Amino acid sequence: MQVLKFGGTSVGSVESIKQVIQIIDSYRRDDGSQPGDLITVVFSAMGGVTNQLIEIGRMATTGDTDYMELVRRIEDRHFNVIKALIPVKEQSKVFAQVRGVINELEDLLRGVSLIRELSPRTLDLITSFGERLSTAVITECIRSRGISAQFLDARTVIKTDDQFGQADVNYPLTNQLIQDHYAKTDALQLVTGFIGSTDKNETTTLGRGGSDYTASILGAALNAEVIDIWTDVDGMMTADPRKVTNAFNIPTITYAEAMELSHFGAKVIYPPSLQPAFARNIPVRVLNTFNPTHEGTLVSRTAERRQYTITGISSIDDIALVNVQGSGMIGVAGVSAKLFGVLAAHKISVILISQASSEHSICFALDPRGAENVKAILDSEFATEIAHGHIDNIAIERDLSVIATVGEGMRKSSGIAGKLFSVLGKNGVNIVAVAQGSSEINISVVINKNNLSKALNALHNIFFQSEARVLNLYLVGTGLIGKTLLQQIAKQADYLKSEKLLKVCVVGMTNTRKMLLDPKGIDLDDWSERQLAEGVTTSLPAFVEKIKDYNLPNSVFIDCTSDKDVVQFYESLLDANISVVTPNKVANSGSYAEYRRLQRTALNRGVKFLYETNVGAGLPIINTVQGLMTAGDQFLKIEAILSGTLSFIFNTFSAGTSFADVVREAKTKGYTEPDPRDDLSGQDVARKILILAREAGFPLEPQDVTINNLLPQSCLDAPTVPAFFDELERNNDYFENLLASADAKGEKLRFVASFENDKAVIELRSVGPEHPFYQLTGADNIVSFTTERYKDRPLVVKGPGAGAEVTASGVFADVVSIGSYLA
Repeated sequence: MQVLKFGGTSVGSVESIKQVIQIIDSYRRDDGSQPGDLITVVFSAMGGVTNQLIEIGRMATTGDTDYMELVRRIEDRHFNVIKALIPVKEQSKVFAQVRGVINELEDLLRGVSLIRELSPRTLDLITSFGERLSTAVITECIRSRGISAQFLDARTVIKTDDQFGQADVNYPLTNQLIQDHYAKTDALQLVTGFIGSTDKNETTTLGRGGSDYTASILGAALNAEVIDIWTDVDGMMTADPRKVTNAFNIPTITYAEAMELSHFGAKVIYPPSLQPAFARNIPVRVLNTFNPTHEGTLVSRTAERRQYTITGISSIDDIALVNVQGSGMIGVAGVSAKLFGVLAAHKISVILISQASSEHSICFALDPRGAENVKAILDSEFATEIAHGHIDNIAIERDLSVIATVGEGMRKSSGIAGKLFSVLGKNGVNIVAVAQGSSEINISVVINKNNLSKALNALHNIFFQSEARVLNLYLVGTGLIGKTLLQQIAKQADYLKSEKLLKVCVVGMTNTRKMLLDPKGIDLDDWSERQLAEGVTTSLPAFVEKIKDYNLPNSVFIDCTSDKDVVQFYESLLDANISVVTPNKVANSGSYAEYRRLQRTALNRGVKFLYETNVGAGLPIINTVQGLMTAGDQFLKIEAILSGTLSFIFNTFSAGTSFADVVREAKTKGYTEPDPRDDLSGQDVARKILILAREAGFPLEPQDVTINNLLPQSCLDAPTVPAFFDELERNNDYFENLLASADAKGEKLRFVASFENDKAVIELRSVGPEHPFYQLTGADNIVSFTTERYKDRPLVVKGPGAGAEVTASGVFADVVSIGSYLA
């Protein structure tokens, strides 16, 4: 015997019912004989009908006659199936059959409308019409194909108590009735799911997902070989695919694992439906009606060994947490017993329980719809304890979710809880409560509801690493550096995924004109065209708010601009647990208080604020300083050439050349800003030496940096760039004299930033052959660190310090380092 069950989506339309009939036919014997002794099929109501029936009942209690329109829609859906799937000459009798059932429903609703009352008993009878209609119509569709099929109203064989809405089954009587019925027939049995009846023949329902339960009851009573639950997904998944896009199928799973996952929101299968199968050791297969060739999931006593420690991650989206606390509870016996006795007496279902080791508090999670009622009950039942101060407070926390990590492999593996808490912490997800059962196959945590999607994706990513860990990037600035960064990410993507298990996903980008966001990721092959076609008008506040709304795990904000307006968002982004990477020097070269505030915010929130490219583009200058500081070294002096532009100018300027011509060449090569005075003024170098001094532990302010002007005042005051070059020509003797003076001493001109004895100075100097800056060529940068440990021979970092390629490379390196931090 095999028992099949088809859910509401499987019988929700003409096309899906055609598919169901084909699947049923595939179970028939190869010789084409009737399969009545081999399979039984259970059906749910057509998708959405049960909810409509509940709404119809509630409308009838208010006297709202519009419920008749909804009844008509239900009737029309079933009539449409009859018209499409049953031969015309056989349709009239089926129409009459359905109309008779609808008449019975209408009579019942008229009674409800008259007395304006909807008892649980009446509601069970109303909702039973969904399965009775769908099963009756499908039975006739199958009969019309020449198959001997019999409609079985489950109320005749499944007997329950009178707990309407979620009745308990009388198994001894039910099993006997099922076995007696099957002993008298060879026809294929098509059974109404979800419903049963009391010993007085009053209609009852088996609770949410009760059609699964019906299949399991029948399977257990008939000692079935297997119970096949046909639904609309490819079996049980490692997580809800609607929330976790890279969730995948679980081929085999144990009863215990399936029960845990189902209890915590995995709605593929209804938890109580496993109980009869579990008792008889009957396997349950979860299959997809719309993808019948997929192997689905086999639920049995044992499961295949798998490469992952956990089996799946499940969640309940909306819960409330009731917290009972008080110093008088410590060491007092019977408080827990009374608490849960009260809950049991009022038939209040608890999802999760957690108690502090001090016994000072007990909290439990439940459906938020009943939270206020539960509080009122507890306030009443514990009135004496509250009055005497033994219990301080009974409080309710709302807008919470619970996540459960489940797996038999957790029994034998250490570090699961540590990994779980670590990844949630790194993503700024606060844990409100924790529970772990003695079975050790489930760790459950309660978190804020708005962090649910982020937490699920982060946990799935860390526990199921067949897919790489994901970094979600938001890029501000798609100019030369930003564009180059995107090219580097695209080129290196395959290597990072295969060798570093890291997937870098760009989910948002903006420039001064258009912004584009897509939480599923933006293809880097056509990002520019898509930004132009689909992007909306740029608004930085809206862009940042959208980042926070998406609340994606492992998010990184990249600022590839020099815009001071972007910097104002850094703190709020860091505070929202979003890392920030930037070559923009504005934030770190403003007030010292602002610099420290950003550092502290990142540290407190457990995210990264990285800016290696603030000084020396891709050169490892800031990392070197931070490494020395972390190791306890002390800085005595810093000397640096920190402008690729000025490095090029003074490496090129030689006897017989005009200084103005050298500056023009630098501008032509793209080394300078549109106005070269922005480079020659030394302001950019001042910001860089300020940042280095701060990184070395010195609380400098911008005004503490002295700039000895390189340019004569007339050059600085020139009204236009052409006028500036004219002034350079007129002052050529000034620059030639500086060069001649250096040459006479066997030295070279260098524009040097230095920090020593708490003073930062920027000036043009001449240096001799013994100085590390003497041999500098091209547009290279160089930094010399004299520290307690590098006192006799300074530590020197040298290399290209400007250009889109090296700057983008430095930004990329910072981004990848965040990925390593996630491991």
